[in-house]
Amino acid sequence: MCLMLVATAAAPGSTAAHGTPVFVAAEAFTLAWTHSIEKQRWEEDYLVLPGATREAPPRLRASAARVRGSAAGMEPPEGARLVGGWYTYTPAITHPEELRLTRSEFTPDFELCLRGVCHPMGHWLASDGGVTRLTACSR
Repeated sequence: MCLMLVATAAAPGSTAAHGTPVFVAAEAFTLAWTHSIEKQRWEEDYLVLPGATREAPPRLRASAARVRGSAAGMEPPEGARLVGGWYTYTPAITHPEELRLTRSEFTPDFELCLRGVCHPMGHWLASDGGVTRLTACSR
């Protein structure tokens, strides 16, 4: 299994409509970020599942999520439980087709964590200042 990160806008000066896909081998990962105003950390855990048939593409499954604290405009969803300072919950959308990540030069980058080791998204794919699509894919 792998992840595909594709910048939706071309790099400045480029004539390409889309960025070049970057494949990251993973069966599970955590997507993490810090809220730009409230400075609270959010984390979402995902699995990369094989397609239902041999021809079907792999898909994402959101298995868990958590936020460190709460603040105005970022209240934990109903049913969240406070565990060790984190509000933990199951995401409402469990099988997203893709994750659209708005990456700005004015906020810290998203982090992609594999096997407990986190790196900024820029470790794999430089930000173009726009939206990066993260989808399940097979190499």
